[in-house]
Amino acid sequence: MTSFIQVTTTTETNEQAQRIAQVVVERRVAACAQIVGPISSTYWWKGKIETAQEWLCVMKTRSDLYQDLEAAIRENHPYEVPEILAVPIQHGSQPYLDWMRTELGGKP
Repeated sequence: MTSFIQVTTTTETNEQAQRIAQVVVERRVAACAQIVGPISSTYWWKGKIETAQEWLCVMKTRSDLYQDLEAAIRENHPYEVPEILAVPIQHGSQPYLDWMRTELGGKP
């Protein structure tokens, strides 16, 4: 069975998130990218607590495409240390998973 993952990153602007979404879908390293925002993020950065408005980009892919997806995100991300996190998709609707498989270059 194919192993699918959901990968997230955050950006400073909607335009940056849209750019990343466009690139990863065009390269077929993600079947889908969704943008949510604005969101409020609070985090440690260079010794102090920061709060920022960000945009969350959520991408769905196969686990074997993670390295290529990460590379595409890094090439198009403005942050010095971008959040790039992947979590496994444990369950999903079979028609949706078949669609993802097809869009990522596999057989349904």
